[in-house]
Amino acid sequence: MTTEPLSPTDRSTIRRGKNRAVTDRRALYSVLDAGLVCHLAFVADGAPVVLPTGYGRDGETLYLHGSTGALSLRLGAETELCVNVTLLDGVVYARSVFHFSVNYRSAVVHGKPKVLTDRDAKLHGLRVITEHLAPGSWDHARQPSKVELAKTAVLALDLGEAAVKIRDGDPVDEPEDVTTEGVWAGVLPLRRAWGAPVPAPDLASPTDVPSHVTTREKP
Repeated sequence: MTTEPLSPTDRSTIRRGKNRAVTDRRALYSVLDAGLVCHLAFVADGAPVVLPTGYGRDGETLYLHGSTGALSLRLGAETELCVNVTLLDGVVYARSVFHFSVNYRSAVVHGKPKVLTDRDAKLHGLRVITEHLAPGSWDHARQPSKVELAKTAVLALDLGEAAVKIRDGDPVDEPEDVTTEGVWAGVLPLRRAWGAPVPAPDLASPTDVPSHVTTREKP
């Protein structure tokens, strides 16, 4: 894992709100590690397509997976992809609706992914994704069979070309609006929390919830 700062390319350069651009690569890792779902963008038959999907990160590589029949995975071997992860941290209430905003952390990654064909490489990618979404589950549940592995495509996307943008803090109002009375301004934070585990109705026998589920931390 590198600590070198992000080096924006032309397409990864933040131009609007560039004061919120962050070039510390650790911020990129932090956003990707905190998220659970990314949005995968690509062009199919001349039209843009955006799809949500799970992912996982290991060092400088982002892993994506899906059915070998999925359009996004088939095109992944042939075209450039754009992946976004955005975390919403709160709604910013201003005195003027023009200045209403949100506090957020966002990461965008560009590149052409590598389609993994080696069995060990695919299993590693799937383990990374599984452990990101459901820590402790790879060694707890049955691992993919030969048939299941053949039906699964795994993509590895290098994090070399990426951008991070973060908005945090109070509303930014016009000076003449700050003195307005009777209009509330501030931030309504958004908090995420896991609920109580719900067992599957077809469990073969009463089974305690494993510790890697009950002790799951907030993302």
